[in-house]
Amino acid sequence: MPAPGTCPTPGLRQGARSTIVSSWHTHPVVVYETARRGDKNTEDEFCLEKARKVAGKVADAHRLTAEERNQVILDLKAAGWSELQERDAIYKEFSFKNFNQAFGFMSRVALQAEKMNHHPEWFNVYNKVQITLTSHDCGGLTKRDVKLAKFMEKAAASV
Repeated sequence: MPAPGTCPTPGLRQGARSTIVSSWHTHPVVVYETARRGDKNTEDEFCLEKARKVAGKVADAHRLTAEERNQVILDLKAAGWSELQERDAIYKEFSFKNFNQAFGFMSRVALQAEKMNHHPEWFNVYNKVQITLTSHDCGGLTKRDVKLAKFMEKAAASV
């Protein structure tokens, strides 16, 4: 059970306490509500807090600096990723032999994304999967996006 005042789900905060009474037991219930930016954390603190919960470290949760971006972007571009001009994000379209392979790829990525608590924007039609990666809570491209993109490359190669 989480410590008092904390929530096991990122993005939620503890709200009212209540009690459920059945004919055999009394069960304490804690209601959680959506945490709103500006309540007690600034946007940066919100981002860093989320990263600590997910990865246990802050290093992956900040928006890439120009130097960090230059270090990773060439490898991503070589693998077929492109930078989106209208927003701080990367994009790639994966093609597979059939729908089953595309769906298998998406399932693998979904499990990894859930572990990372970092979810892609994606769209699937038959054997094609279009993916955009960015970190909304940090306002742009982060190391988490790069890690997930590299995982996707491995997953696509193994399908």
